[in-house]
Parts: sequence; C-alpha cells; structure tokens
Amino acid sequence: MKKRQLGRGGLEVSPIGLGCMGMSHALGPVPDRQQMISLIRAAVERGVTFFDTAQIYGPFTNEDLVGEALAPVRDQVVIATKFGFGYEDGRTGGLDSRPENIRRTTEASLKRLRVETIDLLYQHRVDPNVPIEEVAGTVKQLIHEGKVRHFGLSEAGAKTIRRAHAVQPVSALQSEYSLWWREPEESVMPTLEELGIGFVPFSPLGKGFLTGKIDETTSFDASDFRNSVPRFTPENRRANLALVALLKQIAERLKATPAQVALAWLLAQKPWIVPIPGTTKLHRLEENLGAATLQLTDKDLRDIGDITSTVTIQGARYSETNQRMIDR
Repeated sequence: MKKRQLGRGGLEVSPIGLGCMGMSHALGPVPDRQQMISLIRAAVERGVTFFDTAQIYGPFTNEDLVGEALAPVRDQVVIATKFGFGYEDGRTGGLDSRPENIRRTTEASLKRLRVETIDLLYQHRVDPNVPIEEVAGTVKQLIHEGKVRHFGLSEAGAKTIRRAHAVQPVSALQSEYSLWWREPEESVMPTLEELGIGFVPFSPLGKGFLTGKIDETTSFDASDFRNSVPRFTPENRRANLALVALLKQIAERLKATPAQVALAWLLAQKPWIVPIPGTTKLHRLEENLGAATLQLTDKDLRDIGDITSTVTIQGARYSETNQRMIDR
C-alpha cells in the first residue's frame, strides 16, 4: 500500500491503520489474546504500518497486547498511544493531563509497548484544568528526550489545536469521522489543512453500523459500550438503516462492500486522512484493506454525497457524559 503523511514532520503510515481497542476493551467479551496477536501480525504482513492503542483501553491491557504483537517487527511499524487520564489501583479515574502525570504514564506506556520511543503520542481528551500549552510543552520535552516522536490530539476543537500547535507542532488529530458523522468537515478540517496536520478518523465505519451487519434486532453484549450510545438505541438503528440501504446500493454498483465504500470515501476526501477501522476478525481486516484499492471517481463521490445527504441520522453519537469531554 502507498504511504500517507500525517503532519509535516515526516510521519508516514499506511493509508489504512488498525484500531486495536476492541481487541481487549469496550466491545464485549475479550477475544483470545494469541488470536489477536496473530491478527495484528497478519495486518503487518498485509501492509499495515499504523497501529492505534491507548492507556485507557483495559486500562493498560491493550498497550501490552500491541507491544507483544509488534515487538518482532518494531522497525516496520508506527505505534500510536494516548495519555490523559488518572489511574488508581488499575482503575481509570478522571481526566488528568498534569505534566507529572503525562510523564509518569508515558514511561509506563513505553514499558508496556516494549519500545524506546513512542511514534505518536496523543492527548486522549482535552483536560480543562490544564492549559493546553503546558500539555504541548511537556510532550515537546519528551520529544527532545527521545521518548516520543510526534504529538497528537484527540477530539480537540480548532482553538485548542491552534494553541497546542504554536508550542509543539501537532502531527495528527484523531476524532470520529465517517459518512454518518461529518461534523469535522466544518469544525476542524479547515484548521488541519491550514496548519498541515493529519487527520485520523476513528469509528470510520460508524462503530460497525456502516458495514450493514447491524440492524434494530442486533443484541450487544452487556459490556459493549454501544449500549450507552444514543445512536444505537433500537429505534434509532431502525431509522438509520436508511443510510445503510443507500450505501449497499452504491456498493453493489461498484462491486464492493458497504464498508469498503465508506472507507474509500474517507480516503478520497483528503490525502492526509488515515482511517483506523478496528476488527477482531481476519476476513474483516482483509475487507477493510481492500478499500485502499477502490478508486472512486468524481461522479462516484458526487453520487455518494448526494444520496447520503438525503438521510438525517438519528441519535447523538455519545452519551451526555462522554460528550462533555470533547471538542474543547
């Protein structure tokens, strides 16, 4: 796969990365660890060089999983992780981006990931109690010390991005973006383009909904975070299937799957966009990677835009509690 560049600091990655959260966190029963290690290594064999994890996934278990899986191929891959929460007795507390916590948790991430340097370190959520300049300054010091290569933000608003970038250049913003959540096009993408910052969409398949494999009768495990997402109530899923039906029509015409069309559409928006769909299944990984070779024409893109704009998506993308921690 051809590489894409995130930011202006030379961070090159595969056009589609792998989000590893669901391999040990938030999406139901935890899969077999050895199977997930094999899946991550299968992704490397198929050309994926960009892997996403975070301290909070578990907490900590996902970083350890990713570290073990990628240790044999460390020089071939880019590993991204995230800080920004406090932890006590192995449990996640509230937001905490104080410099001393950034340093302490980053040192722990280095050990779990089995690396000397973290390729891309994101602030997971903006902490209103710590000026973003202090956060960026702390990461700048870590970069100077050789413990981090690139700085990223997640779910940050345009003003915060500008303030952080003025202290330490931001290589990438990670936020939700897909055919059923297009708000970033107005809120942050103009700023990213102006400043030369890459965009890493998480949930590029609408938390699985855009694959066409979920409907109003789908039952989620009690530990699946989608149970708390308003957009995933049965009545909202029923209404939102209208978008999936249109996506299936387009996919049939293009001899592709709905997931491939959704990912190819993202890739076609900007050359500095790198989605990170997550999966725990090899056939889904291969399906997702097939989007990198799906060439959408200008007409295809117009058709997708025109058709999908006729559907009004029902339900908020986050619960009220989670919504309060984004776009600051």
